[in-house]
Amino acid sequence: MAIRFDEAQKIFHLDTATSSYVMEVFEQNYLLHLYYGKRIPDHNLKRLKYKGSFASFSPSNLLVEDGGFSPDICMLEFPGENVGDFRLAAAAVRNADGNNATDFRYESHTIDAGKPGLAGLPALYVEDDAEATTLEISMKDAVTGMRAILYYTVFEHLGAMTRSVRLSNESARPVMIEKVYSTCVDFPTHNYDMITLYGRWFKERSEERRAIVHGRQTVSSLRGSSSHHQNPFGAIVSAGADEDQGEAYGFNLVYSSNFSFDIEGDQNGGMRVLMGINPDGFDWLLQPGADFQSPEAVMVYSDQGIGEMSRIFHRLYRKHLIRGKWRDRKRPLLINNWEATGMDFTGEKLLSFARVAKEVGMEMLVMDDGWFGDRFDDRRALGDWVVNEEKLGSSLPEFVQKVNDIGLKFGIWFEPEMISRESALYRAHPEWCLHVPNREKSIARFQYVLDYSRKDVRDYIFDAMRKVLSSANVAYLKWDFNRNLSEVGSAAVPADRQKEIFHRCVLGTYEVMERLNREFPDLLIENCSGGGGRFDPGMLYYSPQIWTSDNTDPIERLTIQFGTSLCYPASTMGAHVSACKRTGYDTKANVALWGSFGYELDPNTFSAEERETVKAQIAEYHKYYDLIHSGDLYRLINPMHNAFRAAWMFVSEDKTEALVTSVVMRRPQETAFYLRLKGLDPDKLYREEESGEVYSGASLMYAGLNLIGTDLSDGSSFKLYFKEVK
Repeated sequence: MAIRFDEAQKIFHLDTATSSYVMEVFEQNYLLHLYYGKRIPDHNLKRLKYKGSFASFSPSNLLVEDGGFSPDICMLEFPGENVGDFRLAAAAVRNADGNNATDFRYESHTIDAGKPGLAGLPALYVEDDAEATTLEISMKDAVTGMRAILYYTVFEHLGAMTRSVRLSNESARPVMIEKVYSTCVDFPTHNYDMITLYGRWFKERSEERRAIVHGRQTVSSLRGSSSHHQNPFGAIVSAGADEDQGEAYGFNLVYSSNFSFDIEGDQNGGMRVLMGINPDGFDWLLQPGADFQSPEAVMVYSDQGIGEMSRIFHRLYRKHLIRGKWRDRKRPLLINNWEATGMDFTGEKLLSFARVAKEVGMEMLVMDDGWFGDRFDDRRALGDWVVNEEKLGSSLPEFVQKVNDIGLKFGIWFEPEMISRESALYRAHPEWCLHVPNREKSIARFQYVLDYSRKDVRDYIFDAMRKVLSSANVAYLKWDFNRNLSEVGSAAVPADRQKEIFHRCVLGTYEVMERLNREFPDLLIENCSGGGGRFDPGMLYYSPQIWTSDNTDPIERLTIQFGTSLCYPASTMGAHVSACKRTGYDTKANVALWGSFGYELDPNTFSAEERETVKAQIAEYHKYYDLIHSGDLYRLINPMHNAFRAAWMFVSEDKTEALVTSVVMRRPQETAFYLRLKGLDPDKLYREEESGEVYSGASLMYAGLNLIGTDLSDGSSFKLYFKEVK
């Protein structure tokens, strides 16, 4: 069984395919953490509870008979604030007496097959109760009457588990939640490295690795989104771990607003790892009888290196995070007009794109920003979601029918969370944007952010979108988000609840997205935020793919896609061939194939030769689609660690085929190039398609390929396709 409770020893044992997670109900109902790591069969682990020896400066509990106990030196499962543990707390609740002393103790638990959803929040799911097991531990603060329900769901066959917390106010007086993390894990040592994903617009999710030291280390966002700058993913890896060996613990928060990933190296050489809503700028007033549900954190363990950690995340998200029709169905290959035209287009110009796109084999035309109101530049009209028929030269249904008659599906762009200062909506409802009284509103990209904490705002936007989407045969929606939140206040929320607005706004976004998914179940939604500014699992719950970056330069895309792949599968990564001049079409396509493939250019500029090239690329997209979208990724040469080359490969689940891609970023000094492959069956024979040569899997992985003589020019690339010989 995936979750066991030993009544005699008061031990919880949670097992996945790769890991064990063990807790103990100790004296006075303290819930202690004992172990998280490689799977072990027994739970004789009580010896692990202490991370140091008792000292007079570490407070003790006189009711605990074990004289070595102190909250300050034990590994605690859900530590509270201001009750003897001086490390970072997982929860802090300010009670009606004005103090925030918070002390949750074990009271009861249940173990059930399956996995419950989280009300109003994205979360992993199961389609069959046999796919997961869930432990609910009920914790009680006897003084304040607060209850914490700790949720642990084990995906036994995927080597992953999820954590979340629900706080309930069972007292007669309101309380203020000051912090609540979704997961907290104590480790007996901090002899690990920390890997996170940093960046900025046009350069998202670059891998950063550093040693964990004494004290606190944090990556976070306070921008109202997960952000271009940090991602709600972090890994703790053993000091020598690489792609293929060593321990790796991955953490990912299913949340799209302010988050914090915190690590504290303590005085005894241990460390505490926490992930959840960023406590800075957050409070939540909880009335008697009310609940607060934290977002869900995903935890993955691998003892076979960072690469296997990534593959566990990929398998998990493809099956248990992405939902709906487009989870398993092949997605259409699209062309988007934005990089070719900006807002300077007409209906006839777009139809000319569609004709060429159809000729070369593309399947969908996406009309980007500029189709509504008087939207001729980015200074105006956001919020005025009415089709500009003069610009299109027809009504939207008539225009979409023309696109369909050419033989393409049709997609459309929205930015539903924003409002332009120059718009009919703002003139009618200036109070509908986020703002604080008597403060000037910061402007970014000439727009403000709508107050999605308000039901009237959400209803207005949803109704406007529904009217457009239901008027024509719209198959795809690009949902954009092009600025961060500032002056975060709401005219509709009382003064003592203004620090709830960040969270209330993202809950409002989730609500509108969920309504769209239910109203239009066949609609393919792609998220975007200035490219990859909101690339997180919260968004993936509502849209199966996200525009990875506005940067479509294939060389720059390498570090972006390598970093993104630490946690997120290829099927989620929007990746297009653009008009970028840095490389030829071959390399553009080779890089863009690693993702949800498409084009971002003016097809009318294609020469006859380029049309044939694009046709061949599209044929390859179809040929390799299942392998890339469902196969296992192996990062062979990481561009963050190599100044000259990048290489990666996809291997089918049954190990019968593989696709290897290599790109030269900068001409290397050495001409020798031996590339060892990974993930193959050593006992199988594989034929390389172009040369016809046959190799054993063992030879390809252990001896490698001698690739001397391949093109070494800047921006060159190649693919090698291997198929099992039967």
